Amino acid sequence: MPVAGDVAGRGDVEASGVRDDVVAWFDAHARDLPWRAADRTPWGVLVSEVMLQQTPVVRVEPAWRAWLDRWPTPADLAAAPTGDVLRAWDRLGYPRRALRLQECARAVVERHGGVLPDDEDALLALPGVGPYTAAAVRAFAFGRRSVVLDTNVRRVLARVAAGEALPAPALTVAETARAAAWVPDDDASAARWAAASMELGALVCTARSPRCDACPVADRCRWLAAGRPADAHAHRRRAQAWAGTDRQARGRVMALLREALAPVPHAAVAAVWPDVAQLARCLDALVVDGLVVREDAAGDAPDPDAATYRLPH
Repeated sequence: MPVAGDVAGRGDVEASGVRDDVVAWFDAHARDLPWRAADRTPWGVLVSEVMLQQTPVVRVEPAWRAWLDRWPTPADLAAAPTGDVLRAWDRLGYPRRALRLQECARAVVERHGGVLPDDEDALLALPGVGPYTAAAVRAFAFGRRSVVLDTNVRRVLARVAAGEALPAPALTVAETARAAAWVPDDDASAARWAAASMELGALVCTARSPRCDACPVADRCRWLAAGRPADAHAHRRRAQAWAGTDRQARGRVMALLREALAPVPHAAVAAVWPDVAQLARCLDALVVDGLVVREDAAGDAPDPDAATYRLPH
């Protein structure tokens, strides 16, 4: 299927009409989110994008507000004690994101005088900033043309442009080219399309229960026209388990240490998880990741049971 010149098999006029209708829908139905407000800063947009990775908006919004009240600039976060940063991250999950965000803030201060750059290469060179985050910051913080491809945008384009229930589990070159072909040429329209298509995927064109009756482009959706065929990639998808996983064990340890006023003895840490070997593995990983500091008792042969654990200072 061609991807250039005819917008992945659809005429330019038709694609333009789809974009116009999705943007008009967005103008009427977009959620009032603080990182979309006129007074939001580029740094605030980047913080929101990091927090929103694998975390729903309802959990992110209050955390984002508190975070920006406390550390409104990269310089503020760069100078903060790491333990305070991890405590403020609280239960957003994947706490390594908090460490990377602080590393990013320090890099912005050191390399860019505390001002977040709008250049894609400079953004990609920052710790914790990958292709999606760089594209999103360029679009949502600076109003620049970029190819923003989160799961929501990918799903909208898979259905409307390709007639597929869901995109492939991993992003492909062809999918990226198709998405780029759908992005308008001018900065303002491209940024608006990025926001609108993402919102449509989040609110209407959802993964499990799409509201096709509320979709502004249902009459031009190839997936709907084909009778909503099943997911062709279902055999390659696996649901992520939670109960009993290392992620759950690590979360229990981090929750305990966030609340502690002093280093926590090994016995207290051991009480949060029944599998001794799994807990030991998770503790080692947390120490290696820089999320936890282990302090051994003095002596030539430290006793692991005498160790204490705390968040970094």
